[in-house]
Amino acid sequence: MTAKEAETGPGEPVGYGAALKELQEILSELESENVDVDRLASRVERAGALIRLCQERLAAAELQVERVVDALDTD
Repeated sequence: MTAKEAETGPGEPVGYGAALKELQEILSELESENVDVDRLASRVERAGALIRLCQERLAAAELQVERVVDALDTD
């Protein structure tokens, strides 16, 4: 699953905060003593997609901040 596939519905991407919350929920599931083995692979796959999405959002935010700071330096 790609970060693009981590969307909630057509054209509705998961926000960074929602992705983190879902990652925490998945982690709790995986750490529990009653892990559903039938869902394990799909939950790990979903976690991977959410992690990639968060990385992309962080990289985009970092780039945006750098552009703002650079613009301020040139003024």
